[in-house]
Amino acid sequence: MTTKDPTQTTSRHPVATLVTVVLASLLLPISLTGSSVAMPGVAADFHNSLAAGQWIVNGYDLTFASFMLASGSFADRFGRRRVFIIGTLVFSLCSLVSALSNGVLLLDLARALAGVGAAAMLTSGSAMLAYVFEGPARAKAFGVFGTAVGAGMAFGPFIAGSLSTNFGWRSVFLVPAITGAVALVLAMFLAESRDPQATRTDWAGTITFSGALAALIAALIEGAQLGWASPFNLAAYLLCVALLVAFIVVEQRQERPMFDLNLFRQPQFVSLSVGVVALVLAFTPLLVYLPSYLTAVNGETTMHAGIDMLMLTVPTVFFPLIAGYLLRWIPIRHMVTASVGLTAIGVGWLTVLHPGIGNWAALGPYAVIGIGIGVSFGVMDGAAVSSVEPSRAGMAAGMFNTMRLAGEAIGIAVVGSLLVSFTKSHLGNQLDAFSGPYGHNPARLADALNQGQLSDPESTVPQSARAAFHHTATSAYTGGLHDALWIAAVFCAAATVLVAVVGARSRATAPAAETAETASAAVTPEGQPVSV
Repeated sequence: MTTKDPTQTTSRHPVATLVTVVLASLLLPISLTGSSVAMPGVAADFHNSLAAGQWIVNGYDLTFASFMLASGSFADRFGRRRVFIIGTLVFSLCSLVSALSNGVLLLDLARALAGVGAAAMLTSGSAMLAYVFEGPARAKAFGVFGTAVGAGMAFGPFIAGSLSTNFGWRSVFLVPAITGAVALVLAMFLAESRDPQATRTDWAGTITFSGALAALIAALIEGAQLGWASPFNLAAYLLCVALLVAFIVVEQRQERPMFDLNLFRQPQFVSLSVGVVALVLAFTPLLVYLPSYLTAVNGETTMHAGIDMLMLTVPTVFFPLIAGYLLRWIPIRHMVTASVGLTAIGVGWLTVLHPGIGNWAALGPYAVIGIGIGVSFGVMDGAAVSSVEPSRAGMAAGMFNTMRLAGEAIGIAVVGSLLVSFTKSHLGNQLDAFSGPYGHNPARLADALNQGQLSDPESTVPQSARAAFHHTATSAYTGGLHDALWIAAVFCAAATVLVAVVGARSRATAPAAETAETASAAVTPEGQPVSV
């Protein structure tokens, strides 16, 4: 007989909980894509370096990924509503500070702290939904929750672009601050719950994992500026390896580790992990850097760039539902392989991008990428959880989302650095023909281009040379983008093969009983079992 925990409140307020959590979940993807849309405006006001601008996005994503598992532990131990309120308060205050910041350093720090709040909001919010809803109602609630996250990701660039164009880049952070304040008020009336068995927090694992990820991201961001073999980078790589080894040792000695490395002995979980990392490495940087490309090369407003991005993001809203229906006939492993494969094809096809390209010419690759990512939203999370025994489902979900967010942070840093390096390479000595501060300085122009800035550099050369300068800059930036896209496409293609091979191996080696149990754990939106 289960003893009722006296810390649980009796009135659960399911509708209020769902509204509050959905409102908060909408903010998180919008905050990620919005910060990338704000980068050109921030660079114009603060005249910051590209690395400092990248930390606006990477600082948020880094702390979001690093504190995901720790936040879940805090929520179980100290109360889910309490952690949700604290996280929402931190997120809202840091968003307000971001909107009011007077320099890029303060903005970067505020964004990093906002990521900590976002991690607390997401983990505790989903835990509250799991506590408040039961049975079929829980599946419906999480369906609404997932749709809200997808909608935030899909329409985030458009919303942020509209705000930035009409009210300035500060509004991109001010609106989430206000919305977060509303969610904070609503959260005061929700039910409290916690796990009585959660008695300690894995501080050693949190510190070593966060430190290793931070060192790696710092090296990737600063590499294009300082040199890939610079003393700073070498020290950061060594620190990352040392902390990663320490993390593995710490987790293996924990009685209740927050990151159970034994899950990587499960072939299907490994294939899904490889797939999700490949997808976010290819997709998330597009959300960050394509608006800057469209702004710099095509001279679009941030709102116009956000509208163009809808061709890429809108399919991610509809195809999770379509993928759910297709699971009646198509095994999950084939859906995952198709998802990564479609993304590889779309990213390679996206090299058709060039200055002045029309929307119809770009629609094909945008749609293929969006479909591939949308399919993954519909199948991968459920497959990751159902690939392990039910007692480890929560651990699998936490690890899977942590790898997804860590992959996003690494992908943004890697692609950003590659864009700078490749753009500088394409510029070569072509700038020697121009006078002004950007003459003989390809690194400075590459930094400006990757922050969506071209009009300011153009204004520094004589009027008679501006057309030639514009052609040189846009051609080099486009060439750099194409190089980065080909690398991402090849990476996804290799991941497609690996996912297919490992997925087939997991199917061939799984005992019949385990296969039946997994099949019963994965269901379609109507509750019908699906093939695995």
